[in-house]
Amino acid sequence: MDRGKAVEGKVVEALPGLTFRVKVNGLEDVVLCHLAGKMKIHNIRVLPGDTVLLELSPDGHRGRIVRRL
Repeated sequence: MDRGKAVEGKVVEALPGLTFRVKVNGLEDVVLCHLAGKMKIHNIRVLPGDTVLLELSPDGHRGRIVRRL
């Protein structure tokens, strides 16, 4: 399985269903992201204002949060 491009960002807004809007460092866009499975299993909490590591999809509009920094 091919991994997306890993970038850092800051969580702007928490949405229902463990989805978040994340402002990516180096881009002007806000990306819609969901929480990775391991973070769900281990109950890692993500709040607005947290810095996170995410993997972007090839189109760059969606992503998966893989780590809280």
